[in-house]
Amino acid sequence: MSHPSLRAAGVAALSFVIFAACSRGSSAPAPAPARPPRFADGGDVVEAMRTRYAGKWYKTLTFRQKTSRMLPNGSWKVETWYEAMKVPGRLRIDFEPISAGNGVLYARDSQFVASNGRMIQSGPGINDLLLLGFDVYESTPARTAARLRRQGIDLDRVHETTFEGRPMIVVGARRGDLRRKQVWIDANRLYFVRLLEPTRADSSKVQDIRFVNYEKRGDAWIAPRVEIYNDGKLVFYEDYSDIKTDIPLDDSLFDPTPWKNPKHWMAQR
Repeated sequence: MSHPSLRAAGVAALSFVIFAACSRGSSAPAPAPARPPRFADGGDVVEAMRTRYAGKWYKTLTFRQKTSRMLPNGSWKVETWYEAMKVPGRLRIDFEPISAGNGVLYARDSQFVASNGRMIQSGPGINDLLLLGFDVYESTPARTAARLRRQGIDLDRVHETTFEGRPMIVVGARRGDLRRKQVWIDANRLYFVRLLEPTRADSSKVQDIRFVNYEKRGDAWIAPRVEIYNDGKLVFYEDYSDIKTDIPLDDSLFDPTPWKNPKHWMAQR
């Protein structure tokens, strides 16, 4: 990856006060004008994110990932993954051991799955977290907005709330609606915090993905922990270590064939 508070309405109370004041022959002060929303739609939010970190966000990222997944019996399975990213739009995940040739690649708006060094599956696929947490700072706002719509985010629905004591901008849902697919952005720092959407297995349940424990990287940020909750229960989390930004990564690393690549970033260490 506290829920959004309800909008305080006071229309009825205000009407009563004005009526009472008028009945006493006194004039009530005019109400303060409502503060206009900062963002007309999700496109404005995307543009603000891009503008804030233009030229400041890292272009590449590598890290070792401890992946913890809850099994049906309630126990945890722990694996090590190795991830390399080149924005916009490229993410490679190698499962330990790297020599086995198993992993997943996101590139060219597609997803590729490798097993034993060979591609066994491919198809259209955009990684939401890559798009929201990283690509948004490198791609044009129009390109990002188009991909968010393609991923089912309604950019016409925007509101502001709080989460864990910080102000948030929510794109994709009206206030109080936690079941529609939606993105939560830190209103001050303009980085991605949460993605809520119905689970694939059961649309009546909500999956809540959170980027947590953000830390500075130069003028940018990185969240070294990702948590996934299903209906409020933690079922998956990732912890990053050996984090490197803006290191050279060969473009061939993000070509699905051949999967085993002598220019792999771990082989260069």
